[in-house]
Amino acid sequence: MEGRPHEETADALTGLAPMLRVRPELQDLCWYSHAWHSAHPPEAAGWAPFHIVAEGRCLMERAGEAPVLLGSGDIAVLPRGDAHTVRGVSDGAIETARTVETHGAVRLVRNGEGQPETELICGRLRFEQASSSPILALLPPLVVMHADEETSLRLRALVATMRDELNRAGAGSGAIATDLASALLLMVLRAHLEREVMGSGLLRLLADPVTARASSALLGDLGRDWSLDDIARAARVSRATLVRSFRRVSDTAPLAFLAGLRLGLARQRLETGNDPLARIAAEVGYESESAFSRAFQRQFGVRPGAVRGAARTAAQAGAEEGKYRALRSS
Repeated sequence: MEGRPHEETADALTGLAPMLRVRPELQDLCWYSHAWHSAHPPEAAGWAPFHIVAEGRCLMERAGEAPVLLGSGDIAVLPRGDAHTVRGVSDGAIETARTVETHGAVRLVRNGEGQPETELICGRLRFEQASSSPILALLPPLVVMHADEETSLRLRALVATMRDELNRAGAGSGAIATDLASALLLMVLRAHLEREVMGSGLLRLLADPVTARASSALLGDLGRDWSLDDIARAARVSRATLVRSFRRVSDTAPLAFLAGLRLGLARQRLETGNDPLARIAAEVGYESESAFSRAFQRQFGVRPGAVRGAARTAAQAGAEEGKYRALRSS
């Protein structure tokens, strides 16, 4: 049976392929030197901005969150389209960036002359069927793939090829770079789902027709007071078939899965966002903050506030360490 978890992951991701369809739109090739700053407003629903660091280092900042250090080969995607700022790690007077020219399929943006210290490939990603896809509900506000992780060699190769095509700006370079971006960003999302979600069995449920219909309905309306009959109707099967399907695919009962899903997504929101506890509780289906806190502690052995506090402390420590490393290497 050795290797079976990998096979299950592959099977689940194959079944999820229609939900993972994305369409990238490459926008800017950015060449920055010294101190620089680039503000990005919120995107429309279904669009996720991304930044690929082809060379150098930068910091990504979001309201209320610790800065995230990105280095050469790193990729950041914001699945919910949140407003954010990307800036250089150097201090000093900020040199205003300007669009210099249309460079093939993208705009060339730079803030000075000479050899750039940091080079970014920026754009946005369209999730097809965004309004009905459960995948978006599984993704945090920020997904970062660092180049020192397992897939670094493949990611670096794709980033390097994209960069070459965009710099060349030859015939067909835009189409080639866009196709490479599509593959690259799918790899990032796949790696995140494999690493963060697969352990819950949710991907396996989404890969089976019956449990996928049920899971998608639950993800689309977690705040609803679901009964077993409601879930069976959403899955378009009988109660007995629904229960058998959940047992076969994930060895759990539908209502037990719903409870775990609510608390798991609530924990993700506590660790990655700043929404008030009462709002999170209501949106995942709890009538009161106290009822949510009791259920959360039973599930995880810790109160929601402690999880949020620990996540903030870790994020701040990571940001300080990142700044320290950036200063040491500059």
